[in-house]
Amino acid sequence: MKIIVLGAGLAGVTSAWYLSQAGHQVTVLERNALAADETSFANGGQISVSHPEPWANPGAPWQVLRWMGREDAPLRFRLRHDREQWKFALRFLGQCLPSRALKNTEAIANLAVYSRARLQELRGATNIQYDCLERGILHLFFAAGPYHHAMRKAAQLLDYGITLTPCSPAECVAIEPALAGARRLLAGGLHAKEDESGDAHLFVLRLTELCRKVGVEFRFGTRIEKLESFGGRIAGVHVREFHGRGRINGDAFVLAAGSFSAKLARSVGEHLPIYPVKGYSATIILPQGVLAPQVSITDEGHRIVMSRLGDRLRIAGMAELAGFDRSINPARCQAILRQARQLFPEAIPEHVKAEFWAGLRPATPSNVPIIGRSRYPNLYFNTGHGTLGWTLSCGSASALTDIVAGKTPEVAFPFRGMGKADAA
Repeated sequence: MKIIVLGAGLAGVTSAWYLSQAGHQVTVLERNALAADETSFANGGQISVSHPEPWANPGAPWQVLRWMGREDAPLRFRLRHDREQWKFALRFLGQCLPSRALKNTEAIANLAVYSRARLQELRGATNIQYDCLERGILHLFFAAGPYHHAMRKAAQLLDYGITLTPCSPAECVAIEPALAGARRLLAGGLHAKEDESGDAHLFVLRLTELCRKVGVEFRFGTRIEKLESFGGRIAGVHVREFHGRGRINGDAFVLAAGSFSAKLARSVGEHLPIYPVKGYSATIILPQGVLAPQVSITDEGHRIVMSRLGDRLRIAGMAELAGFDRSINPARCQAILRQARQLFPEAIPEHVKAEFWAGLRPATPSNVPIIGRSRYPNLYFNTGHGTLGWTLSCGSASALTDIVAGKTPEVAFPFRGMGKADAA
């Protein structure tokens, strides 16, 4: 089939790769000049299978209230005259019920384990290079209460094939020696040995080149305006390019346009519960010989992550519901730097030069992505991955390719349009 993929981020380019490997003729449409130039540009770099619990969990409403008004709050609602924001917030609260949070955790965990295996297979088959480190993720805790609570949850994750090893502060330092100066701050840690880290932006750029070599066409600078339906099918997509407006036809269409997916879906009467959640990151060039982490770190107290990407250190965090505002809030950027400096003062000295970034994650209220069929037989979804786009990308695209072929994916997950309840 001739398949048109809408979006050239992680979801779009991985979809293009797997669909092309299945023998389809694929064209990718992207409004930016390069692939992965928005949400996938400067994320935290973690393949975080060990963190499948969604933001929407029983403790979330109380945390949001406790963080209200704090400029450095990990999760912040900036209330607006925005009907979609309020609808998202109400649905988010509904997903915080214990039974729903457990169901959503199971779905994310299953897809994450599957996705990591698909990424490893792709890496082995192509030798793709993207500053990958297979040293696990070390989750750090700074108080006994949260640490013991996390250990209880870690025991439950064993049911999904996810292993986290409890670590004393001394064992945390043994795993990551750069933590030596922060040992007194630690209550303990959980080491996810099988997790990975790597530069998602570099991965997408390299995979784009591999896609081109097998015949995938990329049309950059192509702004997608709307989908068009006719006779119960999607007939084409209306676009604006440098030479004017036009319509691109195909046999099938994959919507992988990140936070803009909901708007495009509405153009043909589909309603996706996706809202942009802004996140921040800081990237630092590390001088040679500096004591800096080699193991990817998750600071569970402040909800920030740190990943070594070659000679760079990526620090990322924060979740902010502020519509499509991509402006950089200096106070929030400085907050993630300040929190990371407590752990790695040598790598992140005062007045360090950092490249700050803010991007919009396409989130569903449940944190469960929307993958599968629409009510149109030739329109498919691969979107809504929230903070786990890098973690879930290869598995989502591989499963979607099965669905396009009329097959049932190997992984247990509530795929859209396949007879299971929509978790989003």
